[in-house]
Amino acid sequence: MLEDARDTRERPRRTRHRRPPPPPLNERCALFLDIDGTLLEFAPTPDGVAVDRELAELLNSFRRALGGAVALITGRTLANVDRLFGGARLLVAGLHGSERRSADGSVRRHERAAAELAQLREDMGRFAARHKGLLFEDKGATFAIHYRRAPALASFVHRTLRRHAAHASIVGWHIQRGKGILELRPEGRDKGTAIVDYLQEPPFEGRTPVFVGDDLTDEFGFDAVTALGGQAVKVGPGPTSAAYRLPDVSAVRQWLAESLEQVEGRQAPTQ
Repeated sequence: MLEDARDTRERPRRTRHRRPPPPPLNERCALFLDIDGTLLEFAPTPDGVAVDRELAELLNSFRRALGGAVALITGRTLANVDRLFGGARLLVAGLHGSERRSADGSVRRHERAAAELAQLREDMGRFAARHKGLLFEDKGATFAIHYRRAPALASFVHRTLRRHAAHASIVGWHIQRGKGILELRPEGRDKGTAIVDYLQEPPFEGRTPVFVGDDLTDEFGFDAVTALGGQAVKVGPGPTSAAYRLPDVSAVRQWLAESLEQVEGRQAPTQ
């Protein structure tokens, strides 16, 4: 049975109550960051974004300040993130935790056999091609349909995917909603499980987790870090289980820069 990701787990209640901005980060945290809508503004297509030098330097500086305990948690593939960041092999959990690069350089994949999606992938690719504004993205292990350029088709896309998936009788997959996107992800893997996996390994082990994200898919990460005594930061409007909120990408990057300045100041040798 194909299930909607909204209904598969008992989770803390998401509310629209006002949230304060997060406190500055400290040198004992483990920092987990979403990419699109958190570090980078959304673009009409996934390939339409670019990483500026300021962001690249900010992440590199944080990696040094936190002893390497920085990871990107994203729906993009590892290969896509590597290209986006100019070939830098950052610590990344891609495809919502279905693939993950550890600090030792090894890549762990939790993929169901993609062959069972072959017909569904073909059907939905043709469906997207027939409707202006839809974009089909083949992610290898799975796929996504972007409707950011055709928001009026959102319900139509959802109904169509569910109907075709039911006809294909696939099991063990969830429909995952996002901002202008609908995709499949394997059962039992999400951004929260990816963060928990990292926290069992050096250099993350023993640190306080902080996760920053903007989307429905990030709520799994918020729940995980909150349960572990960490800090969850929601970017932008909308109901959330996160305790803190920042208004937009610009505010995230300013908060990160200010936190880094304080951490580096404490780490600097005294005269």
